[in-house]
Amino acid sequence: MTDLRLIMFDCDGTLVDSQHVIFAAMSHAFDTHKMAPPELDAVRRVVGLGLVEAIEVLVPDLNRDAHVVLADSYKNAFGHLRQDPMHTEPLFPGVREALEALADAGYLLGVATGKSQRGLNSTLNLHCLRDLFVTLQTVDDAPSKPHPGMLHNALKATGARREDTVMIGDTVFDIQMARNAGVHPLGVSWGYHGADELTDCGARHVLDDYADLSPWLQALWERVD
Repeated sequence: MTDLRLIMFDCDGTLVDSQHVIFAAMSHAFDTHKMAPPELDAVRRVVGLGLVEAIEVLVPDLNRDAHVVLADSYKNAFGHLRQDPMHTEPLFPGVREALEALADAGYLLGVATGKSQRGLNSTLNLHCLRDLFVTLQTVDDAPSKPHPGMLHNALKATGARREDTVMIGDTVFDIQMARNAGVHPLGVSWGYHGADELTDCGARHVLDDYADLSPWLQALWERVD
């Protein structure tokens, strides 16, 4: 492959199954302030947004200052959970093999996530995946999804063109961000939003297995070349 082609991945719900640790940290944050914690399904619905934006959705009646306070409590809780030897954010099946195959084929790989840089690096280092990615885009340096800023930053950092870039994610926020940035939106069915939602939002396809990723990319380039 001679063209410069960039494959961007969401993290939570796409690369790693982090819903339970996210839910535990969110519950602890709400408990700290004597508030009833949200249900797991509600938390799953906001995974992918920036932390403050996610809390705004969960408790819209609170003001911005209260959202920030809850976000800080969440960060503290998540940091403590990460120190627990039982802490886990398991990779979804086939992730490592798919990433290594893409890197070997000459693709540039990146991440665009609602996590912070610190949180993202911790997750990638936990699984020894950090060196596979050439660009890591987080809400530390751009607005929350579905704003296209993270993808714009990735394109600038790598020199890839929009038409040669794919964004892979499990939520409508990922698909909307991809469309807003003018890159190819690709969904996955194993995450936190339903496959039908991703299709309705504009995903060009929804993967059921990471083994299907390379063939789908090959077919995409044959159509657009």
